[in-house]
Amino acid sequence: MTTLPKLLRQRVALFSFSLAAAVPALATEGEILAKPVVAPLAADLPVEEAILTAAPNVPPPITRKHAAKVVVHLEVREVVKRLADGVEYSFWTFGGNVPGLFIRVREGDFIEFHLNNHPTSRMPHNIDLHAVTGPGGGAASSFTAPGHSSQFSFTAMNPGLYVYHCATAPVPMHIANGMYGLILVEPKEGYPKVDREYYVMQGEVYTAGRHGEAGLQPFDPAKAEDERPPYVVFNGAVGSIVGDKSLQAKVGETVRIFFGVGGPNVTSSFHVIGEIFENVYLEGGVGTVQHHVQTTMVPSGGSTVVDFKVDVPGTYVLVDHSLSRAFNKGAIGMLKVTGAENPLIYSGKEIDEVYLGSSSDAAVAAGKREAELQVAKEKAIAASPEITNITKEIRMERGKKVFLTSCFACHMPTGEGLPAVFPPLAKSDFLAADKDRAIKIVLKGLIGPITVNGKPFNNMMPPQEVSDDQAADVLTYVMNSWGNDFGTVMPADVKRVRSENK
Repeated sequence: MTTLPKLLRQRVALFSFSLAAAVPALATEGEILAKPVVAPLAADLPVEEAILTAAPNVPPPITRKHAAKVVVHLEVREVVKRLADGVEYSFWTFGGNVPGLFIRVREGDFIEFHLNNHPTSRMPHNIDLHAVTGPGGGAASSFTAPGHSSQFSFTAMNPGLYVYHCATAPVPMHIANGMYGLILVEPKEGYPKVDREYYVMQGEVYTAGRHGEAGLQPFDPAKAEDERPPYVVFNGAVGSIVGDKSLQAKVGETVRIFFGVGGPNVTSSFHVIGEIFENVYLEGGVGTVQHHVQTTMVPSGGSTVVDFKVDVPGTYVLVDHSLSRAFNKGAIGMLKVTGAENPLIYSGKEIDEVYLGSSSDAAVAAGKREAELQVAKEKAIAASPEITNITKEIRMERGKKVFLTSCFACHMPTGEGLPAVFPPLAKSDFLAADKDRAIKIVLKGLIGPITVNGKPFNNMMPPQEVSDDQAADVLTYVMNSWGNDFGTVMPADVKRVRSENK
């Protein structure tokens, strides 16, 4: 009877000795595992909200000398935007712009990242930040359905300039639709001071139509797979940084460009015509800096930082030096420098208009004049009852085709809808009350309860992928059919509402 307790005491003593020996090792391992997460440290760090900027702007340099907990709020929005003159595209964006908003943090910062997917989105999205050390660069933690938010945290361990992008399948489609941007992890000691900093990013757009083909262009997966983009652009659109939107500097100033390539496929040969890069931070890193470089190669999903000083005034042209992409597909921008001439450095006329082609000042002015004339044309048509009536009839016939393509399934060919399910369009007091609201519903969709002709409805209408003309056509048809007499909707009305509600 006494042997068993003794044996138990021996085993307990042996277990206690083994546990005591193991605890220091476990504690040491736990400390090592906890360091990348830095959760215990994050509570002690000062908290600040990240400043996010749309290209070509860059958040101000970070001057603090300590780490912080930086909270980033980035919203995914699917928006129709200008791709080229007369051409629109349904972009998927981080922050409503292409490229996505620029994020600037400091080496050692603890980042609390919030990804919000706007309720009007049709697709789930996530984010892969190349600055993250962890599965999927954050993609594994940020898959976000429309109308939802995701949160994850990471430590910005490695300084440098990094690409971020959506990594939801099909990944190339999400990137080609505009879902890419840059995050700068500024080194603890910072970058050398410059006078101006700019954000420029290159990407491809795979439209079904040829380059310049007018209207709202859909994505072409076959061209994407074959890597045949009709558009290769800087900052999301042809002419995004030319003319009045050119980058600006003064003679004697130093300029830094944070440049990245979203892709999804094409490598860039980044070059500024008439300048030589004094410093090139190769592949966006901070360890290797090359000097006096003419053109630097930037891979898809990669970046670079270039510095240079502008010594004489004039227009300096940014290009992908695979020049068909620049002069034929849109990868072209401008830096306009003002100040005193210096004939000892350079003497000559301003850059030739023929050389710049459609991106020249004269071509940009022509585009603006064309837009002004289109407005004048619409005003002239509106002032003539006869022309207005013919135009309205044409618009209604086009609108009927749009209606019978996508609207009649819910609202019925007669416009009567389905009782208690889909509201009527025929003799609808809801439709007649607010033209702008009707336009917004077509563009952005509608969710939730409404009352039509005294009866409640609670359902969902998804946003429609239509151009300004198509939206004007179908609304004009609906507002003048089945006994309705609610007026006419013009493309200018749709464009205005689309712009006000982006």
